[in-house]
Amino acid sequence: MREHFLDDSVIQPYWDNSVEPRLEIDSGDTVVFDCLEANGQIQPDWTVDDYMNVDRSKIHALNGSVWVKGAQPGDALEIDILNMRHKGWGWSAHRPGMGLLPEDFDYSYFHQWRIEGETCTSTELEHISLPFEPHTGVVGVAPREAGRFSTFPPRENGGNLDVRDMTIGATVWLPVLVEGALFATGDCHAAQGQGEVCVTGIEAPMVVTMRIKLLKDVNLPEVQLRRPSPMNKLDSAGWHITTAHGPDLMQNAKNRITA
Repeated sequence: MREHFLDDSVIQPYWDNSVEPRLEIDSGDTVVFDCLEANGQIQPDWTVDDYMNVDRSKIHALNGSVWVKGAQPGDALEIDILNMRHKGWGWSAHRPGMGLLPEDFDYSYFHQWRIEGETCTSTELEHISLPFEPHTGVVGVAPREAGRFSTFPPRENGGNLDVRDMTIGATVWLPVLVEGALFATGDCHAAQGQGEVCVTGIEAPMVVTMRIKLLKDVNLPEVQLRRPSPMNKLDSAGWHITTAHGPDLMQNAKNRITA
């Protein structure tokens, strides 16, 4: 089995089954993806004004696509996430009108994080730190339909799942929808809760190592994943759980967050 490297010089901010693959691999090969942060342009010295003028056409700045030899519709890919290495920084942000509580936050913010070893520390509020718990926000293959599709909503091909369990040691299974599969990944996070209340986690550039296997005739209907342990670094301290009830699930979610 071979190891391959894909640098960050080319981004793929869409899904398209006619895209030219950057790499062809055999089943069982390992690929090292050098991934930009989700926007593909943000730098460690940016301010909120820079962020508000970001080129949104570059989101998500995925690395790929990878052609898996022998992959045909009806097969599946088995993706083992072997390693995720940060580059020392990340960011989080909010835009007016977005997130779970847009009515409570009518202003923009942009927050830089310093990542050292296993700790993410706010560059503005030094007393705030979080454990480095990396995961890939986007994994996916080309859709069966022709044309270009946004990477923002998750689909049967995978996409912007933002599940923090897609971390080191996890395995992800994806249905193959077109010949070659055309796998791509990116949108790495240094930390995130169970979802993105403000629409970002700690977005960070990372080097991600994955082993990609082809499983023949699996007919997987949707993405599946397995993580090595149910415990995150903060989970051992226990949880404080809020609840809400009512017929409106969105309002219930807001009530839980603000309780």
